[in-house]
Amino acid sequence: MPHRPWLRAAVGLLACIIGLHLSAIGARAQSADTILVNGKIVSGDAAAPVRGAIAIADGKILALGDDAETRRFAGPRTQVVDLGGRTVIPGLIDSHIHGIRAALSFATEVSWIDAASLTEALERIRAAAKAAKPGAWLIVAGGWTEEQFAERRRPTQAELAAAAPDNPVYVQLYYRWAMLTPLALRALNIASDADLPSGAKLERDADGNPTGGITGGIREFGAIFAKLPAPSDADQVAGTRKFFREMNRLGVTGIVDAGGVGVTPESYQALFKVWRERELTLRVSYSLSAPAPGEDEMKTFQDLTRLVPAGFGDDMLRFAGIGEIVTWGLYNNDHPTEQQKQQFYEVARWAAGRGMQLRVHWPHDASVGQLLDIFERVDRDVKVALHWIVDHLDDASVASLARVKALGVGWAFQDAMYFAGDRYAKAAGLDAARRAPPLATGLHMGVIMGAGTDAHRVMSYNPFVALRWILDGKTVAGVPLRAAEETPTRLEALHLYTKAAPGSPRTKTVAALSSPANSPTSPFSIATTFRYPSRRSLACSRC
Repeated sequence: MPHRPWLRAAVGLLACIIGLHLSAIGARAQSADTILVNGKIVSGDAAAPVRGAIAIADGKILALGDDAETRRFAGPRTQVVDLGGRTVIPGLIDSHIHGIRAALSFATEVSWIDAASLTEALERIRAAAKAAKPGAWLIVAGGWTEEQFAERRRPTQAELAAAAPDNPVYVQLYYRWAMLTPLALRALNIASDADLPSGAKLERDADGNPTGGITGGIREFGAIFAKLPAPSDADQVAGTRKFFREMNRLGVTGIVDAGGVGVTPESYQALFKVWRERELTLRVSYSLSAPAPGEDEMKTFQDLTRLVPAGFGDDMLRFAGIGEIVTWGLYNNDHPTEQQKQQFYEVARWAAGRGMQLRVHWPHDASVGQLLDIFERVDRDVKVALHWIVDHLDDASVASLARVKALGVGWAFQDAMYFAGDRYAKAAGLDAARRAPPLATGLHMGVIMGAGTDAHRVMSYNPFVALRWILDGKTVAGVPLRAAEETPTRLEALHLYTKAAPGSPRTKTVAALSSPANSPTSPFSIATTFRYPSRRSLACSRC
């Protein structure tokens, strides 16, 4: 037969048409496992942001539309749920959380996150002491503030000792203060300032007597916390499962973990075990932080990532890159030396050349220009897209956000001002507090942005606390701070907690319900129409 290229092309086109027709028939013939009707389905599609119904099969969306469109996918075994006007939102993604670290001790810690009063918080210590063996540590690692308590004060050493007379108790507030009972101080051999990391001090009352409290900063409390007894390997695995399920309960289906102080290669082993056993219920994107001051950060990162390239993993667990501590010289340092900046540049350039995400903890706009100078230098020298993130920066200026946007870098903000807004307003002034952080400004400028919590040492992990704060700008004490012009819409707030999240662990195909009857790993969850928890209680209300 003579060569006829047109015939071969025609046969190929016919095969494609037949294949597409059969695929359409197959899709139409597939029955949904679940159909949700009579609701408000937040789709994430700008052209049609809210639909009335959704059909789901095998963890995947079959159809989004009105009730009639989705009911066509009903079969004899399909569960049809009448939402009664309730809202279904995409599964939430926390773009900055220390979830891997929080999970390790979640099964053994005492949580004060949703305690409405100090009396309730102390009762939790008392209940934990009754359940624990004598001598076992009781630890409150953070996530609370005295502003959430009706009494508006911190616990005293005497109160903690009375609640747990046979157990050492350690209660940490942010990275600024901790209270230890006499048993805890003796167990850690702390009797004077000389027994503490440099920079930390024993708190004293007006008469100069120790109160049992310790003051310091993030490095000091990182070192102190590292001296506390770690949970057993089994407890760490149990805590990981428990914490991730707790996040599922709150509608979270993905997290971008920021590493952080005290996180070492060993800290990931419980996560890896749960992943190997295919029991992850959260999608996790994780970064590696520089382990400890004084080490060669470049060599550490090179050694740790030699066989783990950026992007390595699967739909549930993926290695992203390095940070939030890239080099200790630029960590919480508004005045780095030229040598420290050069060391950071060398690590950043190495990461850029390997396509790694790089995220950096940077609180203050007044000094962030030094960081952005380095980013721009790397951008000029390497000439690759920088999938990088600036974390925190609550007081970001328009000029800094413009530089961030020009670089294509993301900005991950958190609800720190929910706890800290009142103090910030007193320190920086009301005008500054009303635009901290400048959310609407960033959105209108087109900056890549993502919302998160920075949990759990400094904030609650509850995303609905953060979402409410994004929308009403009120502190835990109920003080409204955010200016109306810096307030996003509800759909914008959801966008910041889902599709927008920089570095987020999401897929384009998997979506179903986060409910007991379905996979908790899917990025859709049922919620009432933004029925938030009370301001004093940080627990989710019918999430």
